[in-house]
Amino acid sequence: MAAVHLRIGDLVWGKLGRYPPWPGKIVSPPKDLKKPRGKKCHFVKFFGTEDHAWIKVEQLKPYHAHKEEMIKINKGKRFQQAVDAVEDFLKKAKGKEQNSDGKGDSKGKKTPSKPLKILEEDDEDLSALKDPSEKDLTDSDPEPSAMERLGAGPGSGFKWESSPIKDDPHFHHFLLSQSEKPASSMEPISKRLKIIEEVTGSTSIQAADSTAINGSITPTDKRIGFLGLGLMGSGIVSNLLKMGHVVTVWNRTAEKCDLFIQEGARLGRTPAEVASMCDITFSCVSDPKAARDLVLGPSGVLQGIRPGKCYIEMSTVDPETITELSQVITSRGGRFLEAPVAGSQQLSNDGMLVILAAGDRTVYEDCSSCFQAMGKTSFFLGEAGNAARMMLILNMVQGSFMATIAEGLTLAQATGQSQQTFLDILCQGQMASTFVDQKCQNILQGNFKPDYYLKHIQKDLRLAISMGDMANHPTPMAAAANEVYKRAKALDQSDNDISAVYRAYIH
Repeated sequence: MAAVHLRIGDLVWGKLGRYPPWPGKIVSPPKDLKKPRGKKCHFVKFFGTEDHAWIKVEQLKPYHAHKEEMIKINKGKRFQQAVDAVEDFLKKAKGKEQNSDGKGDSKGKKTPSKPLKILEEDDEDLSALKDPSEKDLTDSDPEPSAMERLGAGPGSGFKWESSPIKDDPHFHHFLLSQSEKPASSMEPISKRLKIIEEVTGSTSIQAADSTAINGSITPTDKRIGFLGLGLMGSGIVSNLLKMGHVVTVWNRTAEKCDLFIQEGARLGRTPAEVASMCDITFSCVSDPKAARDLVLGPSGVLQGIRPGKCYIEMSTVDPETITELSQVITSRGGRFLEAPVAGSQQLSNDGMLVILAAGDRTVYEDCSSCFQAMGKTSFFLGEAGNAARMMLILNMVQGSFMATIAEGLTLAQATGQSQQTFLDILCQGQMASTFVDQKCQNILQGNFKPDYYLKHIQKDLRLAISMGDMANHPTPMAAAANEVYKRAKALDQSDNDISAVYRAYIH
């Protein structure tokens, strides 16, 4: 097929990393967003989602020329919704064109784009490709919800460049969303680099997919330190290294550092040494006591803090601990940010965590490439302590929910009902989710390998209940769930997955 040249306003199929081709429209990039160097590309808004991305020209195909082929090989529900959104957009554009016919002077009105027209243009400057009289129709584009699932991969008749994005260090992939609606997808076509200012002053940065796109992240030139290589910390460090960050690691049991040294990390002998050697030091440990000891104990972080040094607490702890750590770090001229993460070991390994940040906004911005490497989304929630509060609330809900699911499974068994049928029905209803399916399947298989430690969710429930007490707010559901987890701990389930709460009901 002869090469085609695209311009702003054209409808296209865009191929993004390992994901299948998706319908989109070439639009004007924001004025403050620089075009990636080294490759000719277009800025694309994807239909059926609020995602935008720089896409290389060889990964773009004209929409209408390949529409029938793509519909045949992609059968997913979200894919069909995206195609429907394209058709709605075309109807709106056609309607505007018809309404403008015979009405004389149309000065001041938007000129509809011509999605069917392919122009022969060789100028690599995107701004030069746009007709000065043409205004982008992005504002009138349909805005359906973000994708939860992607359709099947492309067929053999649809040829794309085979080299993955992550193999090209010069192609930097930026994703933007202009919607203030939070993403609801578990598996979006991409994760967005998004900044949202809400009434509360919170900000969200939603980043690129670590498994397919994060290879295009430009790592910060700041030296990164990381303390704590547990279930979550190990995956985080691995992704930081994969994305090209310079990382120095420390762990209480030093042998856990060996694997990361082999991957290119540097070794710090003490937390103080790591903090003194690095510009930004992260920590991710088990509980408030461990977090305090890491900073305030012998050879602790505080001894290595100098003016301008950044310390980021990623552990899930109570707001009071965060306030204390923030005060001692800043008293030495350091800069403090809390950034607990929502997710599991698997999500940590996949770089799909959700980061909740609060504290020094400039530190949050300095850590942009780090957060993109380790997570799919990060939120800035204002002053230090807010992220701890939000994290405890989230984990309180998750812990209570897991206990309820375990209760339902055991009640089904006790009343002679099939547990598998219970799960099948559950996964077809409104509560269907990857979390429910995976946890229940693991329970039925007797697999309690930790993805998130039971002892940690019980700790979070305890801290959330305490937070409710301080706010004079009742938490009876969390209190009941906490008792079940305490029983599970008494049955020696502390180091198993949170789904092992199931065993509290069968013993």
